[in-house]
Amino acid sequence: MSLEQLVTDYGYLALFIGTFLEGETIMVLSGLAAKRGFLELHWVMLVGGLGSLLGDQFFFFLGRRHRNRPVVRFPTMRDKMVRAGSLLDRHRVPVMLGFRFLYGLRAVLPYVIGAGPVRVPTFFVLNLLGAIVWAASVAWGGYALGTGLELFLGKLKKYELWVFGGLAGLGLLVWLLNYWRARRRRRLPEIPD
Repeated sequence: MSLEQLVTDYGYLALFIGTFLEGETIMVLSGLAAKRGFLELHWVMLVGGLGSLLGDQFFFFLGRRHRNRPVVRFPTMRDKMVRAGSLLDRHRVPVMLGFRFLYGLRAVLPYVIGAGPVRVPTFFVLNLLGAIVWAASVAWGGYALGTGLELFLGKLKKYELWVFGGLAGLGLLVWLLNYWRARRRRRLPEIPD
């Protein structure tokens, strides 16, 4: 089965699952696939935005349900939640609109918002607006990346497997670096005040 066939058959499903869980890399790759003609850009924006919206609503309600349970099991998650809560206290509405663009805190912010006093309709409206802006801008970014690559590489068909693999590898590398950095911080002894 060719890469083209895989993306055509399972691209939207992979996009939905990827954006439900987090999604920047899969969204860029989907925008690039739209430029190549494997997917439709308007469907990429719609499916990616919907996956992101539903995923963040899910984590909001998870935070709402477990608001009284302390998160002790995962120290790095606890640290991120403290940072997210502090940021949310200072800039509530802008953070709720743009948390998808805050790499490193994006995954915990819906949970923290849900554990706080924010009403469900307020979060839903701000989450919807944020999902629309995020999906459109990131999908267009992937599409523009495809345009730029075509300019530099000529016919992209010859290099598309390398480009898709390189972008996926870059996304994995960023995730691994953050994971290793968090593990290293946990192992370092704290300096007393």
